[in-house]
Amino acid sequence: MDEEYEVIVLGTGLKECILSGLLSVDGVKVLSRSLFPRSFLIHDLVLHMDRNDYYGGESTSLNLNQLWKKFRGEDKAPEHLGASRDYNVDMMPKFMMGNGKLVRTLIHTDVTKYLSFKAVDGSYVFVKGKVQKVPVTPMEALKSPLMGIFEKRRAGKFFSYVQDYDEKDPKTHNGMDLTRLTTKELIA
Repeated sequence: MDEEYEVIVLGTGLKECILSGLLSVDGVKVLSRSLFPRSFLIHDLVLHMDRNDYYGGESTSLNLNQLWKKFRGEDKAPEHLGASRDYNVDMMPKFMMGNGKLVRTLIHTDVTKYLSFKAVDGSYVFVKGKVQKVPVTPMEALKSPLMGIFEKRRAGKFFSYVQDYDEKDPKTHNGMDLTRLTTKELIA
C-alpha cells in the first residue's frame, strides 16, 4: 500500500469497476477502495477494497445472511428460511443487452472473469405488501393482478405478437416494419 498511484477510484460498484478496468487495461496503476476497507481483491495493478463484506456498492447482490444483516442488523437469518447460499437478491436489478456496448466494455476490461450471466427466469415486483410475478406470456397477463382488464388484453396480444414473430416470415409482422418503428410506436 506504500506504492504511488496515478488515480484513486472510491467504491466497488459497477461504474467504479468498469472505470478501474479501463484504466488498468491502459496500463494505469489504480487503487480502488471504500472508506472502511474490510474486503479486497487484487487483479493485475488494480486493488479494489470495500467497507462491506461484499462487492458491488449499491448495485450488489446479497445472499440471505448478508441481506438479513443489512436490513435486520442480525448476522444470521432464521434457519427455517433455508440455506443462505440459495438466495441471491439484487439490491438494484441489472439487465443488459447481450450484444450491447456495456457487454463489449466488460469483455474488454476482463471484468467478465468476475461476473456471471444468465437468462432471466422471471421478474417480480413488490406491490401492496405482496410479491407479484411480472407477466411474460398471454396466460400470465390474463391471470396477473398487476393490470386491469384492458391492459391484460393488450399485453396478451403484444406477448403473442412477440412470440410468433419470425424475421424471415412477413406474415408474422402484422404489417409492421420493425426496422423503421420505434418501440413506442410498436407498443402503441
